[in-house]
Amino acid sequence: MRIIGFDPGRDKCGLALVEQTGTIIEHQVVTSEQALMMIRQWCEEASIQKLVMGNQTTSQQWREKVQAEIPHLGIMMVDERNSTLEARDRYWELYPPQGLMYFIPKGMRIPPRPIDDIVAILLVERSKLTSDKPTLNS
Repeated sequence: MRIIGFDPGRDKCGLALVEQTGTIIEHQVVTSEQALMMIRQWCEEASIQKLVMGNQTTSQQWREKVQAEIPHLGIMMVDERNSTLEARDRYWELYPPQGLMYFIPKGMRIPPRPIDDIVAILLVERSKLTSDKPTLNS
């Protein structure tokens, strides 16, 4: 079984496809226009257990969109406070700094790309700490 992590946003969204065991299958940052298409595609290709979504920016509108398009998909809302700061640290764990970047103190490093996909991974991890049961759509 797989879980989709979703960090919704106005312009761009982070998506992560994660095994129930925690193994990351795929993650990417997409435009808001592409997000629903990617979620639908992953649902068709894999056995998706639930979608874990951050509960802050535009989350209610996105929840309604996903429910309307993919009504059978369970959605779990997760507190995403401080996830961007945590994602910065995780970025450097996944992609260790090279060259001169290695010598810059960790707290001063800024990832060279958007990290919304890393936030999506963290949301899946947070959901496992909260509960393994999705909130089913009605």
